[in-house]
Amino acid sequence: MHFYIFISFQFSIIRRIFASCMLTRLEIQNYAIIDRVDISLPEGLTIITGETGAGKSILLGALGLVMGKRADTKVMYDPEKKCYVEAVFEISNYNLRDYFEARELDYFPELIIRREISQGGKSRAFVNDSPVTLDILAELTENLIDIHQQFDILDIQKPTFQLRMIDALAGNQSLLDAYKSEYNRYRSLIRKLSELTERSAAAAREMDFLTFQIQEFDEAALKTGEQAELESALLKLTAAEDVKRLTTLVSHVLEEDERAVNGTLQSLASQLSHIRDLDPVYHELYERLLSSREELADIAREASRISDLTEYDTEAIHTTTERLNVIYRLMKKHQAADLDDLLLVRDKTAEQLAGFRDLGTEIESTSKEILSIKNTLLGIGTKLSENRKACTGRFESEVHSLLADLSMTHARIKVAINALGEPGPTGLDEVNMLFAPNKGSDFLPLKDTASGGEMSRLTLCIKSLVAGAITLPTLIFDEIDAGVSGDVAGKVGKILSRLAERHQVICITHSPQIAARASCHYWVYKSDTDTRTITAMKQLSADEKITEIAKMLSGNPPTDAALANARELINLT
Repeated sequence: MHFYIFISFQFSIIRRIFASCMLTRLEIQNYAIIDRVDISLPEGLTIITGETGAGKSILLGALGLVMGKRADTKVMYDPEKKCYVEAVFEISNYNLRDYFEARELDYFPELIIRREISQGGKSRAFVNDSPVTLDILAELTENLIDIHQQFDILDIQKPTFQLRMIDALAGNQSLLDAYKSEYNRYRSLIRKLSELTERSAAAAREMDFLTFQIQEFDEAALKTGEQAELESALLKLTAAEDVKRLTTLVSHVLEEDERAVNGTLQSLASQLSHIRDLDPVYHELYERLLSSREELADIAREASRISDLTEYDTEAIHTTTERLNVIYRLMKKHQAADLDDLLLVRDKTAEQLAGFRDLGTEIESTSKEILSIKNTLLGIGTKLSENRKACTGRFESEVHSLLADLSMTHARIKVAINALGEPGPTGLDEVNMLFAPNKGSDFLPLKDTASGGEMSRLTLCIKSLVAGAITLPTLIFDEIDAGVSGDVAGKVGKILSRLAERHQVICITHSPQIAARASCHYWVYKSDTDTRTITAMKQLSADEKITEIAKMLSGNPPTDAALANARELINLT
């Protein structure tokens, strides 16, 4: 049969250890017509069956709360009690530690997600007992659960997921890692070049202004300490008349006046000389008087010298004042407190101008580096494209074979690989899967394919083919058997069974052929209390599984022929 062809397909990986994430337990309390349900979910294929209206799909609604869907108090079984849904996942092999650390959440290999709705309608969400927003809950569980319902927007309809599948089948991971590393550098340099170009444009507008400022500083030829020296010199120059007058007065009073101090001192010394030898004290007084006269004589000579040398220099005052005005004007212009601050402004302006002049060199260097990395990206990207194109033909062929087994003989899928104008985050091209469900139908993107039944079967085929090459979360199929029966349903069951070899698969079904494939079988049923009807679940034993499948084949109670048929279906699996 065509179903088995894909076992030999080059990208069908040998069965490996169960490595995807797994939903191990689900507890629901006070939700819809469920009073309380607590079930354990094993690896492999779990089947959920039950009579119509028993509440099988209510389980998905409750699981939706765990996945961050909006809550409503109308879903509460008893409005006087709290409603909660708790899901436990095994995630040790799912590489989520970085995700938890980035959001400051505690990481454990066993993840517990709980959603509560209080009597007043207030909703709370928890991840490992830490409160989180619904956005985080939705983001996290998107990696853990893939619910396949008719007309849902599926991952498989997204071109990004389609590309991920093709790359997994093509064995592109190591090439992708190398490409993405270079691409991150490429984008970083493009951003740098953009910033440099903007700075260069701004620099062009400012360079003339900065150049003018530097010319002003150069013409001023400022020197450290110059301001203090000039201010001191100006004080002396402007005080020259007072200096000449006062030093002349000192010299005149001490030496030249008729009653000059030194003349008086000389007369006193002459008179004191007559008694100086009478006592050492008189002698000391005499010597001190002579010493004072000599000191005053020296002062008189120095004052005379200063007076002779001092002239009021109008030109020097003007020159010094002009020089100080240059400094004061620049200080005011640049809001500098003193000359030292002004010199710092000059140095910073020079550095800024030099930096602008260096931009051209940096722009040229960055442009060359971008070109070099782009050539590297083109090389790796070309290899990625070749690998993608090499695997698409076989992939399309295997999908066609599986679809034919599922009574879609004329359905066709086409993987369109289109070149991008520039290197993108994942290579040089984009992938878009196109689907034509009937003979003569136009190929359309998967998202535009209308039939829910066709879409369900196509999704199952594609995901079964990539199951060994890509990490998928827990897969939940709600009535994947819609619109099929008999032999086709049996083939759907085979595909689900093989998919469950590598991933946890949970399937709600009305098909006995699919139910027969269960490694774990839950039965959903309704029971009545004194006041209302409630939904419950039960894990079936081997004999109970036979009976349930027989009831699906013939009705309740099942006939002997239906029981025999049920055993045969189970044995065939």
